[in-house]
Amino acid sequence: MVMRVRAQRTAWLAVVLTLLAGLLTTTTANAEVHHPRQKWLREATAGLFLHWGMFTAPRHTDCAAWERAVTDGGWSADYWVDEARKLGASYIVLATFHSRLGYARPWPSKVPGSCATRRDLLGELVKAGNAKGVRTILYMTDDPQWHKETGVESLDSAAYSAYKGKQVDLTTRPGFGEYSYDLFHEVMDRYSDLAGFWIDNDNEYWEKNGLYEQIREKRPSWLLSNNNEDTPIMDTVSNEQKTGITPSYDYPQAAFTPMPRLTEADYKLPTNGGWWYDGTDQAVDFRLSTGRYITNAGSSMKSLMAETPMVNGKFPPQQEAYNNFMANWVPPIKSSLRGKEGGGYMYGGMQPGFWNDGAHGVITVEPGARTQYLHVVTRPRTDLLRLRDNGYKVTKVSDPRSGAPLRFSQSGGYLTIVDIKDWDTYDTVFKVETAGQQYFHDSRTIKATASSSRAGHPASNLVDGNFENYWDADGAEPVSLTLDLGRRRTATYLAVNQREMSPTHARESFGRPEDSSRIQDYRVYVSDDGRNWGKPVRTGAMPSARGVQFVELGEQHTRFVKLEVLNTWSGPQAKPFYRQLAIDEIKVAYGYPSSFPGTPVPLEAESFRNDHDGRAHLGRCASCSGSFQVTGLGGGPRNAVSFPEVRVAEAGTYRLQLDTTGGPATSVSVSVNGGAPVETAIDANTPGIVTSTAIPVPLNAGANTVKVFSGAASGPGLDRIAVAPLPPESYTPKTTLTVEPGGVQWLPPGRQSMQVTAKLRLDADDAIGRVTVAPVVPAGWTLRGAPATAASMRVGQELEASWTLDSPEGVTTADIPVTATFDLLGRAKAVSKPVRVSPRPSDRVFMREAEDSANDVGSAGVTNCGVCSGGQKVRNIGGDPSAFVLFENVTVAEARRYTLYIDFTVNGPRSYFVTVNGGTPVEVKVDGAGNNTQYTTSVPVELRAGANTIKLHNDHASAPDLDRLSLG
Repeated sequence: MVMRVRAQRTAWLAVVLTLLAGLLTTTTANAEVHHPRQKWLREATAGLFLHWGMFTAPRHTDCAAWERAVTDGGWSADYWVDEARKLGASYIVLATFHSRLGYARPWPSKVPGSCATRRDLLGELVKAGNAKGVRTILYMTDDPQWHKETGVESLDSAAYSAYKGKQVDLTTRPGFGEYSYDLFHEVMDRYSDLAGFWIDNDNEYWEKNGLYEQIREKRPSWLLSNNNEDTPIMDTVSNEQKTGITPSYDYPQAAFTPMPRLTEADYKLPTNGGWWYDGTDQAVDFRLSTGRYITNAGSSMKSLMAETPMVNGKFPPQQEAYNNFMANWVPPIKSSLRGKEGGGYMYGGMQPGFWNDGAHGVITVEPGARTQYLHVVTRPRTDLLRLRDNGYKVTKVSDPRSGAPLRFSQSGGYLTIVDIKDWDTYDTVFKVETAGQQYFHDSRTIKATASSSRAGHPASNLVDGNFENYWDADGAEPVSLTLDLGRRRTATYLAVNQREMSPTHARESFGRPEDSSRIQDYRVYVSDDGRNWGKPVRTGAMPSARGVQFVELGEQHTRFVKLEVLNTWSGPQAKPFYRQLAIDEIKVAYGYPSSFPGTPVPLEAESFRNDHDGRAHLGRCASCSGSFQVTGLGGGPRNAVSFPEVRVAEAGTYRLQLDTTGGPATSVSVSVNGGAPVETAIDANTPGIVTSTAIPVPLNAGANTVKVFSGAASGPGLDRIAVAPLPPESYTPKTTLTVEPGGVQWLPPGRQSMQVTAKLRLDADDAIGRVTVAPVVPAGWTLRGAPATAASMRVGQELEASWTLDSPEGVTTADIPVTATFDLLGRAKAVSKPVRVSPRPSDRVFMREAEDSANDVGSAGVTNCGVCSGGQKVRNIGGDPSAFVLFENVTVAEARRYTLYIDFTVNGPRSYFVTVNGGTPVEVKVDGAGNNTQYTTSVPVELRAGANTIKLHNDHASAPDLDRLSLG
């Protein structure tokens, strides 16, 4: 298991420093970002992660007995290598020297201290793999804390002490660090053909004694990888089992390290269960696993897939079945994956992510990006694919499996592939050949300035053509960027490549809040002199998404363009990402590639198949599909566009999308098959910019007539309509609902009042309507304050309100939901988060959960805890002054001595330091047998009447995990 049992404080600080200071492009880091030894891994698509050892089911506690079971069961290195090749894996990471698998060493070691085999299993694997082009990397752990998890000691301190000629306790971090340090050197001396080490966190002994530098000197061709942190000397940053992502397979959305840093996505192929074989044949989710495989490749990440070999080395049947499937599924599309880079980032390429009608996918590119591969992992609900072309002039689209050409059209910044018939269940691939990027002003002729820049990361980096140099806002918000085009020129849109240094949306990873550091709300101004800007030509919110993002400007003729970033997606709850905006490059376009006349896109307004009534007439529109639109729709139904051939296979309610061009706020009306028109609002926008509005409409099987007009005096221009099935009934747009207070609220006897605040943020690029946010109180409670409401919301918009909740006389345990309801395409949707209340015990004058939102947890993190009072606790406390839990406003009625009760979990001896009101810290030593048991200790504290602060910390060593505090 790659299990992050206890995150090291140094590891977390490394992540924070990387994110806050742009560590990847410093001289120190750059030495390891690019190196010839990395070439084979950069060209690879995947690796196979094998957790296997003494505690593989059935568990062995005797090393010799485990080795006999391995050999008698028919273990074969060739089997592992052949299974890896079925997966398209170029390497195997072998994890037997693992804290939860008995610290087994699969080689005849001369260094005593833990299980070592007589048979050279590691040597056999290295030899078999190298013969078939599959390299071997050895996993090494830093963690001794699970040395007696089974009740039998796994580490032999006496034997190692005799070997060293001094007393060494392997169950301590320094002692285990010294022991494993010797093992690193033994492996380097013995296995010259090994490919490197995969290291699960750091050990202080290694760092103090220069282990990594010694590896570089002794084995300069070996790779080094570290779990969950970005250590400059390492080649690879590994990201362990990320979940809570939309779509669930899009693993890169949870990554925090920008290209060209080598990154791995470590994930389990068995859908359930642990990282190692537990005696059961767990299922493999083909959809999830293939989706991760493809989206990782489309983001230049390596899929490190974990399978669970049994004691004899064989994989359980369902994993073998997946491997056999991959052996047939990958080869036809291997040319689109092996040796390719992710598209839409620093290597060029079209825009990845969410496309039309529910489609989602990624791009892979060949060097230079003239040839690109579109990977449609989630197919659209129609037989048409439409995505931003990023200025690439498309010359041919074909199916790489069959070589058959496909019909396409290109205009207005979009590539549209039509009449797609053969959809693959897991990844439909299109080969797109291009003539390169067009219609971008030469960045060398543009000068960029900024209202704020971090030292070493000036605004000039935005237009230097080098994605490894970036501009950093230095924490400023709002902040503005001004692009001087040198003279008055045409500007139609901006292509913005933000630094991929944060996850894309709010989630928790290893207990720490994460959110996107990308642009949220923005405004764009233009000026001829750089002083007089006037009103913004564009306002909006940029989706929190990976890859290049676009800001349409209409057709501006200007010398200066100013992008004003009002805020970023991350809030202060996610400290490493808050106000950490950084941008690699901004390009300014002056037009769009076109395939005119090309293949017509279905349901374009200008089509000769449509009826144009009254004043409705064609007009040029550079940003429109087909480069035309229909205008003159104002004044009622006599000025209209009628689409007589809107065909669907079955009768029902469908999603009708109206692409209109901007102007003042207005409305359009839609009549289907002569029925009563339905009016829908169109938001104000800049002329020449196409925006989409969707409504539900009933359609008959076969041909339908859809009539579009405007009752306003001057309606919008109409570019096109699009019809697709509604999203699945289960679909709810991604939102973030923040509710405070968080954590169980322990209320004293009597009638109590509680302030509740909630904020709803729409994260998805959907439009929702009739939005309401309010608590739903149980019987006996009263609510003061009105619901928060909004007629509509779009991506990035927020709705916030506060209420007062009054309890009955006798408080009982309850979850009080704060619920947001809204409408999406005629369907009622809701999201909810509870405020939890419980009566405070009579022998306590104060009680608060560690995870309560009223506390400051510094760089520590919140995690789930089944034995804890509120189902959560704070972990990763200690090891650094930034890792603490500060309880503010600990209010008592009188000044005197109180008993402070500390509820905690711990594995082994550790200490808290308790500081009251900034006074002298008092050490509280505790011990325990594991994190599945709740313990309580107490210490006397002197408090003053009124509000106090109590801080639990340990500046130099890891402290126990904290459940809650109370005063008796």
